[in-house]
Amino acid sequence: MRKVGIFAFAVGAVSAATLAGAASMHGRDGMHGMEAGHGHGAETAYGRPADGAAEARQIEIVLSESDQGMHYSPDHLALGRGTEVRFVLHNEGALEHEFVIGTAATNEAHAQAMGENPDMAHADPNAARLQPGESTTLSWQFTEPGTFEYACLIPGHREAGMYGKIIVK
Repeated sequence: MRKVGIFAFAVGAVSAATLAGAASMHGRDGMHGMEAGHGHGAETAYGRPADGAAEARQIEIVLSESDQGMHYSPDHLALGRGTEVRFVLHNEGALEHEFVIGTAATNEAHAQAMGENPDMAHADPNAARLQPGESTTLSWQFTEPGTFEYACLIPGHREAGMYGKIIVK
């Protein structure tokens, strides 16, 4: 794990119920995935994995950090219900970053669990972890209207401003 440098954040007190709920998102081996209900094809409040079809809307997202904090560019999106998106993610920063789609509540619970286990690996269709200079794609379909987010849940990153808003109408 890399140090966040000038960004130092304390993980606050977390209730046992919150940690238990967040811990249920992870399998016995510390991996996310099928045990968490995030298996391929699983429907969530914020959508479902998409097949990456050619007609999907492509959106490029840059993950990076600066003296002002950590961020995504763009940091907000407006989409129509049912939109399938192929996110093309580029980590142009000097640190490892994540891109996790969820609700603010699910990402907050997940971030708290990550604070307890920062080396946790991901195997979720709604998440990608990128090393500096790495690029990848993630396909997702937003099936319900609402306000959702994408965030980096590596400890300290979300607190440093690394999150974005998705409004689905």
